Amino acid sequence: MNLSHNPINFPGSVAAHWLAQLKENPPLVHCLTNQVVQNFTANVLLALGASPAMVVAPQEVADFSAIAGALLVNVGTLNDSQAEAMLCAVTSANHHEVPWVLDPVAVGGLGYRTEFCRRLLTMKPAAIRGNASEIMALAGSSAIGRGVDSTDDSLSALPSAIKLAAETGAIVAVTGAIDYVTDGQISYALPFGDALMTRVVGTGCALSAVVAAFTALGREKRLEQVVTACQVMAYCGGLAAAESTGPGSFSPRFLDGLYNLQPHHLMGKTA
Repeated sequence: MNLSHNPINFPGSVAAHWLAQLKENPPLVHCLTNQVVQNFTANVLLALGASPAMVVAPQEVADFSAIAGALLVNVGTLNDSQAEAMLCAVTSANHHEVPWVLDPVAVGGLGYRTEFCRRLLTMKPAAIRGNASEIMALAGSSAIGRGVDSTDDSLSALPSAIKLAAETGAIVAVTGAIDYVTDGQISYALPFGDALMTRVVGTGCALSAVVAAFTALGREKRLEQVVTACQVMAYCGGLAAAESTGPGSFSPRFLDGLYNLQPHHLMGKTA
C-alpha cells in the first residue's frame, strides 16, 4: 500500500508529546508575516507559550533570524521592501540552521508573489503551509483560487502536496475542512477543525506561525511536529466553534482554548 496516497491516523499520544516539548522549551519565533494578521498571530503564539517577534526591517532581520528558534515567511502583503527582508532573513536562517516556514498566500492568482515564492522554494523551507489552491499552484498544478480563498478541496490538493514535499524536502501541510500533512512518503489526515475558523481573519496565517514554533523543537521528527501544530489548532478551533455564536465570540474562546490546552487533552485524539 502506498501510504502517501492513503492518509493515515496520527496518534494523539505523539501530539501530546510534542505539545509538552513546546511548553517545556518555548521557542522564539521570528514572524515576517502580513500586516493584516500580525496581532492575531502574536496572540496565538503567546497563548501557546511561544515568544513571537515581528522584526521586519531589512537591516535587522538577518541578525534576528540568527538567534530565533524558527522563522515564518508569509507573503500576504508582499512588497519590495518585505521581499528584500525575507530573502535576507531566510539566507541568515539557513546559514545558522534555523528552520523556516513558507506560507504562500494567494500564490497562483498573482504573478509577483508566485514568482517570488518559487524563488523561495529553492532556499529549502523546512515546511510549507497553505490552502488547497495555493499548494496546487505552487506545485505547478491547475488550481482555482480567489485571492486568499481556496475553491479547491484539500483532498484534491494532496497529490500536489506530496509532489511538492518530494521535490523540496519540506513537510507540506494543505489545510481545509480536513488538513493533510505529508513528507512525500507518509501523509496524515486531521479532521478536527470547523468552518467557522475560515470566518476569522488570520487563523491560517497563525497556523503557519504555530508550525514554525513546533519546527523549532528539532529536525529529527519534523513531520510529527508539523502534524501536531495542525492538530493543536484544529482541535482548539473545533472546541471554540462549538461554544461560539459567530466570529466575534470565536476569537477569544479560541485563544483561551490554546492557553488552557494541556498535552493530556490530545491523548486519544486520533484522526
